[in-house]
Amino acid sequence: MAPKTGLWFIGARGSVATTATVGALALTAGLTRRTGCVTDLPEVAVARPPGVADLLIGGHDVAGDSLPKRAEALADGGVFGIELARAVHDGLTRVDARIRHGVASTAPHGPSEGTQREAVEQISRDLAGFRAAHALDRVIVVDVATTEPPVAMTPELSDLDTLERALAAGESPLPASSLYAYAAFRAGCPVVAFTPSPGPRLPALAQLAERVGLPWAGSDGKTGETLVKSALAPMFATRALRVRSWASYNLLGGGDGRALADPVTATSKTETKGKGLTELLGEPVDGPLHIDYVEDLGDWKTAWDMVSFEGFLGTKMSMQFTWQGCDSALAAPLVLDLARLVARAHQAGESGPLGALGFFFKDPAGDSGHDLAGQWRALTEWCERLAGDR
Repeated sequence: MAPKTGLWFIGARGSVATTATVGALALTAGLTRRTGCVTDLPEVAVARPPGVADLLIGGHDVAGDSLPKRAEALADGGVFGIELARAVHDGLTRVDARIRHGVASTAPHGPSEGTQREAVEQISRDLAGFRAAHALDRVIVVDVATTEPPVAMTPELSDLDTLERALAAGESPLPASSLYAYAAFRAGCPVVAFTPSPGPRLPALAQLAERVGLPWAGSDGKTGETLVKSALAPMFATRALRVRSWASYNLLGGGDGRALADPVTATSKTETKGKGLTELLGEPVDGPLHIDYVEDLGDWKTAWDMVSFEGFLGTKMSMQFTWQGCDSALAAPLVLDLARLVARAHQAGESGPLGALGFFFKDPAGDSGHDLAGQWRALTEWCERLAGDR
């Protein structure tokens, strides 16, 4: 049976999208274990999301290298084996043929050629053409492009009708991530914001999703140090141990690390990484949060955290942990999970931010806290409800 769900990557030749594509092809061919796939756990599988083999992958990118070349580079960096990259070479070539040239620049300057309205029309045509050419039931757009700097809120970004008038007048008010989200919603496609970029979270875009009745999920995938924090911090709170400070130092290579070397851009990431700790501990906590670019690390990242806490009788104690991981290998299965779960939500007729998917994000949209155990309960309860939906 032909795939019925499209997975359209923004940043389709980037490290995360390439790893996810290699993974999807390898899983479909039975070449790898399903380690890291949350949708394979019984509590989530009960929702009956489409299978990995049911996904047809395409996307937008501005990079020149082909998908097979990007896979070879990642294999050279140890993200996965070179034999695996070679085994799925033909599949990668077919996916690469479905990648279209995207929009490179961001607000306030707009696309490098033409207006943002014209760019929206181009992106929407690409999405509609992909869906029609392969007789897909739906297409899920997943943003895994490079992190953008924060944006200043303007009337155009705050209200959909004001945004529509600005676009019609030839203005370019949208950052690139939100331009893609706008075009996706206009093309009838749900959106997953896997980066901390503004994307569909701008009020005007959230209004559009509600108006057209589409679900979306975000934002900023929770794959490393923040994942550990969301599991560990509740331990201190529920044992009535007072955390005096929590210092976090992150070393990151790769394209995202290069982008985050810009202090302004890094603000997008540090804000989402730091948002949950106060909620989890019940009070503000002192401590620096740093992200530093180390080119030599490539696709790998290291985080070192120092937690100072106080126990009974004011006794001062501390805990340290180090997290070392491959960014793309951690993110890729979650990207596939999210595409499948959002497709299931769309099939069930849900719309707006999917708070139940907060389990996957540092800065979850919708009604979701930051406690990992609580997020897991919300996810599994949502999946149980979907199990009864036909």
